[in-house]
Amino acid sequence: MATHFAGKLNWLERSLPEGLVVDAGWLTAHGYSTSLRSKYVRAGWLEQPARGVYRRPRGSLSWQQVVVSLQTLLGRSLLVGGRTALDLQGYAHYLPHAVTEVHLYGPEAPPGWLDKLPLDTRFVHHNDRRLFGDAVGRRGPGRLDWSGSAPLDPHGHWTVQPWGQWDWPLTLSTPERAVLELLDELPDRESFHQVDMLMDGLSTLSPRRLQALLTECRSVKVKRLFFFFADRHRHAWLGRLDKDAVSLGEGKRSLVKGGKLDRTYQITVPGDLNGVR
Repeated sequence: MATHFAGKLNWLERSLPEGLVVDAGWLTAHGYSTSLRSKYVRAGWLEQPARGVYRRPRGSLSWQQVVVSLQTLLGRSLLVGGRTALDLQGYAHYLPHAVTEVHLYGPEAPPGWLDKLPLDTRFVHHNDRRLFGDAVGRRGPGRLDWSGSAPLDPHGHWTVQPWGQWDWPLTLSTPERAVLELLDELPDRESFHQVDMLMDGLSTLSPRRLQALLTECRSVKVKRLFFFFADRHRHAWLGRLDKDAVSLGEGKRSLVKGGKLDRTYQITVPGDLNGVR
């Protein structure tokens, strides 16, 4: 019995890196009963940051540890996206003092225990099927022991950013996808003026990835907004996009109450963005 107990503990030390989190289901699937988990917690080999959630102790819990755990150990199909992905890849108009909100994109909602963790960060989930359907497919390495040799999705949806002392893979939306995710938040949860300032700094986007993502994107609103802002800032990549290959739908879209109509893209925008053409 003692040998079995030691063997289970040794496997856990090899398979669950310090600081990362797993849930009771993961431990049960690997042969760790409720009683055995309780023994490990009492002995200090495991700690419980929330009910049904376990980690091997290592400092304070961070949102990056949680997301890396979801993407690798727990196999959740989630990307860090939108404004969070843009900030992490150096496109923030200004650097926030602390990350208080992390935007996660995936076809299924993350586990409910995320909101019960002792973090000052709030996780916001977005179902990305509404924007891209089932086009995303595999998202990132899906394992901790990635080689680092293929950090970018050839279809332009995701990239990988090494994080922490051991360069764990944190999978993010590419900047090209993240800006489309951000535009989807207009006008209710993002500001036109903040997006306008951010778009001014997006001079290094890949036209190849933009073209593929715009063609896949299902949201007429997002695509019209993208070209509206792109026309305002006239980055070099705009001239390499085939706008005719992107379906912009028909009819007007009222996005801002009391706004002005942009006649090119048939959307209402704030009047001080010079919407009328």
